[in-house]
Amino acid sequence: MPGGRLTQQERRQIALGLADGLAYAEIARSLDRPTSTITREVMRNGGPAGYKADIAHLATERRAQRRKQAAPRRQVADRSDGRDPEAVREFEEVFSGIFIGQGLPKMTARALASLYATDSGSLTASELVGHLGVSPASVSKAMSYLESQGLIGRERDERRRERYVVDDGDIWYQSMIASAAGTTTLAEAARQGVSSLGPGTPAAVRLENIARFLDFVSEGIVRAAEQARDILHSKP
Repeated sequence: MPGGRLTQQERRQIALGLADGLAYAEIARSLDRPTSTITREVMRNGGPAGYKADIAHLATERRAQRRKQAAPRRQVADRSDGRDPEAVREFEEVFSGIFIGQGLPKMTARALASLYATDSGSLTASELVGHLGVSPASVSKAMSYLESQGLIGRERDERRRERYVVDDGDIWYQSMIASAAGTTTLAEAARQGVSSLGPGTPAAVRLENIARFLDFVSEGIVRAAEQARDILHSKP
């Protein structure tokens, strides 16, 4: 099985495989590569829908160049938790790539992935600035967006510092409920369009079908979120 970095030609074959609807495992077999290699490659470069071979190749070369420039600094700054810094960084890239594929801005996705990779499930703004190597304004904007979406919480520690938190058991529940509410709002708007466009017309029928579908999905999200919270987060 070949090792080393993916070539530009291999990336083009990955793009063709994705366009043909092939699974990661099938693409990996055709390239004689581990499935995990293909999964990481796709998820860190836009996801299945956004993967572009030439852009991915260029981005990888740029990342490699940045690592070479930053190597002396990383050697000095060992992780206090004993984990392999390169393995953690790679996980954060893959995880943030998934968030980007789901629509989060890049900076916001990186910040969220960083939070999930901590044992405490929380970081201060200054810790995020240092970890991500970005400005305080960038961190503030990213965290404000995540908080508005219900994906993180905010609390003060014993030193009265504000910390951004992802370990709150209710965060994902609240996020799912907010998603369901947004879906319900869209369904209501579609149903209002039925009367505007005239009941029985092709456009009205289309909108009514959309509304019924979204109602069903929204109810399912709420039901599943409540069941998950009751089962996974119930206190003895």
